[in-house]
Amino acid sequence: MKCSMLDEIDRGLVHALHLDARASFSRIGTVLGVSTQTVARRYQRLRADAGLRVVGLPDPGRTGLTQWLVRLTAQPATARTLARSLARRPDTSWVKLTSGGTEIVTIAHTPKDSPSAMLLHDIPRTASVTAVSAHLVLHTYLGGPTAWRGRLAALTEDQQEALRPTEIVPDDAPLTASDRVLIDALRPDGRLSTADLAAATGLAPATVARRLADLRARGVLFFDVEINAALYGVTTQAFLWMAVAPADLDEVATTLATHDELAVVAATTGPTNLIAQALCPDTGALHRYLTRRLGAQRAIRTLHTAPVLEIVKAVGPLTA
Repeated sequence: MKCSMLDEIDRGLVHALHLDARASFSRIGTVLGVSTQTVARRYQRLRADAGLRVVGLPDPGRTGLTQWLVRLTAQPATARTLARSLARRPDTSWVKLTSGGTEIVTIAHTPKDSPSAMLLHDIPRTASVTAVSAHLVLHTYLGGPTAWRGRLAALTEDQQEALRPTEIVPDDAPLTASDRVLIDALRPDGRLSTADLAAATGLAPATVARRLADLRARGVLFFDVEINAALYGVTTQAFLWMAVAPADLDEVATTLATHDELAVVAATTGPTNLIAQALCPDTGALHRYLTRRLGAQRAIRTLHTAPVLEIVKAVGPLTA
């Protein structure tokens, strides 16, 4: 990787994209106090060297999707091959190798009206898989449209206000076929121009602009930003599988969602009913977090830590 660290402009650009992923380079440049050309050049460099990508995604709860956290234990010789196979599926995201490379963790998305139409029925037929468990995601406290705080410390409050989009007003209007086509076109690149989206969807540019604004205003469509976490000083990532008494679950999860070390906090079904993902500078920092901050949460009955060894797929679809 040519980009060893991010400077102030890089961090400001990434923060800006989290606030408004489709903001123009000229608008971002005005907020950052640099030229449009500088923002465009930095954006292209980060795309090429740092894995930066903006992806457009449907909000699961508003688009008829159910999320499952799936854990698979596989033989070491085949785990990576299986993980790559899962990553190529359109119904998966966040495919990661953990626990010494023998466990795969992924999120599977299924239609609410057809929960069995997914990889849960396909995976057990693979001989190399020795165990499978699936955990229905009941509630997300941190994650999805809410970014990891480590990326959100570059801009001042005034700068953030200048970029923050209009407030979301949810409604239950169903998605049209054209809406789904538009969202699918935004999955690989959430910054496609209106003209490119029109060409990809067969819709008129004016229709694309109108439907895009409507989907964003309703919270049906959101954008996520992918970038190599190591550029923010993260060398150690881990899944934390916790068991919490139901009476304490909401309080504990709400508290954990305020921790800067965590990028995801979600309640799930299963014997471990709370999942989190930790991003830390090193193993010592992870140890301190586990023993001090999590250790102070007495309602956490059990904790299983699974280090992430490789991210095979992030939130967006594979492009190669």
